[in-house]
Amino acid sequence: MDLPTVLSAALAALLLTASAVAAVALVRLRRVRGSAAASELSLRQELQRLQQGRAELERTSYTDALTGVWNYRYLQLALDREIARCARRPVQPEGADRLSVLLLEIEGFDEIRREHGHQRGGAVLRDLAQRLAMEVRETDVFGRYGGEEFLVLLPDTDAAGAEHVAERLRWTVRRHPLALPSVPVPADGPGAAPVNGLGAVVGTAVLPRDGAHAALLLRAADRALAAARAAAADASAPPPSGGSGSTTAPESTFEPMSESVSGAVQAPPDAPTSGPAEAADPGSDQDTCRTGDQSLPSTAVSQPVYRLLAQGCDLSVT
Repeated sequence: MDLPTVLSAALAALLLTASAVAAVALVRLRRVRGSAAASELSLRQELQRLQQGRAELERTSYTDALTGVWNYRYLQLALDREIARCARRPVQPEGADRLSVLLLEIEGFDEIRREHGHQRGGAVLRDLAQRLAMEVRETDVFGRYGGEEFLVLLPDTDAAGAEHVAERLRWTVRRHPLALPSVPVPADGPGAAPVNGLGAVVGTAVLPRDGAHAALLLRAADRALAAARAAAADASAPPPSGGSGSTTAPESTFEPMSESVSGAVQAPPDAPTSGPAEAADPGSDQDTCRTGDQSLPSTAVSQPVYRLLAQGCDLSVT
């Protein structure tokens, strides 16, 4: 066999061996790439699960376990954040109200707990808190401050706008159907809303009039709430003996208000104004409408639902 033939055979063998090695290397490379892709996908899925778990933990740590709204911890952080935002964005005229704080306390839950127990009372409080949270804007913050007290932060809202929100919340507390095995007391007047036996008092504080710090604003709101509570107690006290009776004022036919494009709360066309009160209608049900600084005395002509329950009335709801 001549030399060229031997060289050709050797070269062919080398090429065949190199092709086999390259094919094996390519298969291994594809396996490695597939394994790396699967590992990357698994890592991404694990990272997504961890992020979801973290978000759930954060939401749980900032949510009140009973009512499902923001808790005290989140309210403190949100108040500090809003105060810092107001400090970074000064407005004109200087000293104008830039943040309002409402401290709302619901009255009447002692009756519910005595009649239905703490578990049913907690369900009622949760349902009412979820309803009240729907009465504020998305930019507002609504949370449970403690017990039956709730705190509302209203950015870019002055005292007048805060009073509109407070009246809407009071109206909702009085008129919201309760999650109880009973129905609200029917109203005496035609077309009048029923009374559920609950009430609310609200204390208001605004920045910077009542302070430029979270502690000062909360203290001012708490003092306003105490004043409103005292005014409500004075208004509900019986008249002195020998008097000719107390005058009554008609209950406000307040309806939920709409929001303007700028974010300020505005009343609808049929909402009540701050003009003089009209003559009392004996056929309409009335209760007490309270603010942080004043009280409008009225007479509740509808019996609370708990009194009817004590009398053995069948108020079961389907």
